[in-house]
Amino acid sequence: MCNLRMIVLFLCVLLMATLGGCSKANEPIPPTYSTNLNTDEIRNSAFQALFPFQYETYLRNNESEIMTEYKGSVPYNKHDNVNPLPEGYKHAQPYLKNLWLGYPFSYEYREARGHTHAMKDILSIDRVNRYSEKAGLPATCMNCKTAKMNTFLKEEGDDFWAKDFNQFREKVDLDDDTIGCANCHDPKTMALNLYSVPLKDYLKSQNKEFEKLPRNEQRALVCGQCHVEYYFQDKSFGPYKKVVFPWKDGMDPEDMYNYYSDKGDNKTPGFEGYFVDWVHPVSQTPMLKAQHPEYETWSNGVHGSAGVTCADCHMSYTRLDGKKKISNHHWTSPLKDPEMNACRQCHTDKTPEFLKQRVLYTQNKVWNQLLAAQEISVKAHEAIRMASEYKGPRPDNYNELMTNARKWCRKGQFFWDLVSAENSVGFHNPSKALDTLASSQRFSQNAVDTAVKATSFTIAKSISEDIKTRVPPILKHSRELQMDPKHMTTHPWFKYIPLSPKTPLMWDLNKKIGKASVKSVPDGHETASKSATPINTQTH
Repeated sequence: MCNLRMIVLFLCVLLMATLGGCSKANEPIPPTYSTNLNTDEIRNSAFQALFPFQYETYLRNNESEIMTEYKGSVPYNKHDNVNPLPEGYKHAQPYLKNLWLGYPFSYEYREARGHTHAMKDILSIDRVNRYSEKAGLPATCMNCKTAKMNTFLKEEGDDFWAKDFNQFREKVDLDDDTIGCANCHDPKTMALNLYSVPLKDYLKSQNKEFEKLPRNEQRALVCGQCHVEYYFQDKSFGPYKKVVFPWKDGMDPEDMYNYYSDKGDNKTPGFEGYFVDWVHPVSQTPMLKAQHPEYETWSNGVHGSAGVTCADCHMSYTRLDGKKKISNHHWTSPLKDPEMNACRQCHTDKTPEFLKQRVLYTQNKVWNQLLAAQEISVKAHEAIRMASEYKGPRPDNYNELMTNARKWCRKGQFFWDLVSAENSVGFHNPSKALDTLASSQRFSQNAVDTAVKATSFTIAKSISEDIKTRVPPILKHSRELQMDPKHMTTHPWFKYIPLSPKTPLMWDLNKKIGKASVKSVPDGHETASKSATPINTQTH
């Protein structure tokens, strides 16, 4: 009997030890390499012979023809829901050019083709001035397009950030210097590595070292080097135009919006000390332009909170030779795979069609609210314009009301833009996306109501009209069109921006093809009215 008890006790102890071992997930150990490449090697072609399978999948990023329901790889105009692909697409936001008027984004904003096209696309996009010696944008715009920006930074020091973008056009190779291997890996060992100075700065401010972070956190952060919200620093706060992440107080929309309230050199009454990207010429509102906060959106979503990283979904494992398992370096949407294999790594009990429909269900709900938020934001600008031009009796607190209306307008559009610019149509964090858009609509409506109050409700009836009738979407607008007097009569809002001088095209990708015929003003901005002059001009 005693022996039986001892045996049972031994088995229980053994079982507990076994279960205890199972409860501790061992961190995966990545393979180590010695490539014999220099640590400063950034040419993508240098890695091809060493990692042929990974490179084969990397080249698939060249595709520019595959669409999902709401997005894709075709570089269509993201405001154009009139024309068919490849110029327009049914799921487009028609008011983008209105909302960004007076800012380079109003000239051209297209769906991204993929990382391998990054350098070609930034050199050809109309946001960068190709009609001038100077781009009107800082060299900072190289930050998320090429690992070579660290070469430039080493040569120029912190003066690099504020130098004009066009100074570096002729120094880049269109294929070898685009986003690639050295953006994420140490060329010598292929360990995950940060090339981004701004992200290194942020981690240092949090007393963190990338090399000591858990592997999963590293996997997310290499994508978070660029798939984030950011801004170009004002002079009083450090190296001018240097990229900074607004995460000091947190990564949610309210945290980032409040962060910008004391990080700028702006002197506009009511907005003193605010960071401002540009002043909207129609409403005279000091605005913020959101970038693409995939990392912030994902971080506390259902997948981010569960430890599922960017690479798990966008670099799922594949076997090209039938034997060796590798991470797929075709960075794209899981929806492009009919079998939904990336999702079914975890959701093994679900069919591909079920998983696809769940994604589309979420995106449909977010998209509808995105369009609603967009229209109310346009109405906010129009209401403020009408109130600022109102000639009747004004209440004693008129100036205070107008300042408050502009603050609501700024906040409403920023919250809309955080979801609009984020590349999952809300799927990375449905709860946050819908909450952000609900807040955007509330803030923008507050702007309308406050502007109406500033006119003693005189404009209430006019502004209550369908905004699409009162302010039609701007379908066509570009740098070249802004040189055409006839074009500048085609929309009522165009009278608030200047006619540009007629100037020939000067740049074709990384080659200069013309000479300056118009003298540029300081900082590379075209001659423009005060209201239309950009204060900061990011390109994402």
